[in-house]
Amino acid sequence: MKLLLSSIINGAEHSVLVDPRDTLLELLRDRIGLTGTKEGCGNGNCGTCTVLMDGAPVNACLVLALEVAGREVETIEGLATAGELHPIQSALVELGGTQCGFCTPGIVLSAKALLDANPTPGEAEIRQAIAGNLCRCTGYGKIVEAIATAARRLKA
Repeated sequence: MKLLLSSIINGAEHSVLVDPRDTLLELLRDRIGLTGTKEGCGNGNCGTCTVLMDGAPVNACLVLALEVAGREVETIEGLATAGELHPIQSALVELGGTQCGFCTPGIVLSAKALLDANPTPGEAEIRQAIAGNLCRCTGYGKIVEAIATAARRLKA
């Protein structure tokens, strides 16, 4: 049995038929076609599928699609405006905070939630905010530096 779900995703209202067992990740990728959100582990341990739900980071693989009814979801596709990368994305590119890029969408959204709540975080706060996002390539130093740089740019 499919149910009709209405939610705001990246600022646009979406009404979609979903199976009650569908996850938010399946809704985004398979029903709406937003493939920027990646599936890593499928059990909430890697943070690869991190999106923002009402401004808070969540693992899309753990949230049932029906839980987002009437709520706002932001994915990596919702960050760039008018073809311009978000300052977090730009800083990651400029400072070499990406390598394979698989974890990058989740890290960007975790960083955005942090900077929305705390525009001037210290290194420890940045590291805490991305602690749920595993990256096997970079070693985190350049990621942390890029988030701090983005914070300064957003503040200016």
